[in-house]
Amino acid sequence: MPELPEVEVVRRGLERWVAGRTIRQVEVHHPRAVRRHLEGADHFVAALTGRTLTAAHRRGKYLWLPLAEPDGAPSGQALVAHLGMSGQLLVEKPDEPDEVHLRARFRFTDGGRELRFVDQRTFGGLAVEEAPADGLPARLAHIATDPLDPGFDVDAFSAALRRRHTDVKRALLDQTLIGGVGNIYADESLWRARLHGARPTDKLTRAQVSDLLEGVRDVLGESLAQGGTSFDSLYVDVNGQSGYFSRHLAVYGQVDRPCPRCGTPIRRESFMNRSSYSCPQCQPRPRPRPAR
Repeated sequence: MPELPEVEVVRRGLERWVAGRTIRQVEVHHPRAVRRHLEGADHFVAALTGRTLTAAHRRGKYLWLPLAEPDGAPSGQALVAHLGMSGQLLVEKPDEPDEVHLRARFRFTDGGRELRFVDQRTFGGLAVEEAPADGLPARLAHIATDPLDPGFDVDAFSAALRRRHTDVKRALLDQTLIGGVGNIYADESLWRARLHGARPTDKLTRAQVSDLLEGVRDVLGESLAQGGTSFDSLYVDVNGQSGYFSRHLAVYGQVDRPCPRCGTPIRRESFMNRSSYSCPQCQPRPRPRPAR
């Protein structure tokens, strides 16, 4: 599933190519694409036609684009998008052939490039939701700010993390605690901080939390600079270009390859129906908690 860097790359593309443009026509090609819009596809189309997408924002792994009325006044609504596992928001020339998994299309009054929502697995979705002009749509209010956000509160995060009675990797994936981090970047950040994902959060020292947060910020920033992590053609920016951070992954997906730091073969472990990757030498598994 796309994580913070991949979604931020898409947001930047939408800001460049779509923000400020007025929607002339909307087509919904698959009902699952707008299943989160509870009023249905026809209402979705009507809510967007004639409105202007004024900007592109992101919270965690969600995108939202505030809408303006034809007279330029804020509408109090926004187009909200979640890419799911395979969703793509692509900016294409109108004469480009339709993608096989095209789910929705947005044409604009200026006649230029159109916006297409393509989703092979149909786990992503679009909706028009209430959104104050200077705030979040209600659906996104529970998602914490991400560590690259200027408003991220380091002290509050550190205190909240150490109050939790859970494993540190589970905490990193908790979007109410820290936004935008998924399986890939959790593993990479833990490797940088030399922590095993099963380490109890309430046993972390302040120095370990500091190292972890530094690792999270570094790996997210580096991935963002590389255009994100693309393992296949599903993870692309709005122009269909892949990111290249997969070439720099230290542990994720690197089972049995040597750790870049010490040379020990990387291990794979099961985690929440997924996989975790770590170095047995650099990230020793913590001792089990004593039975009570």
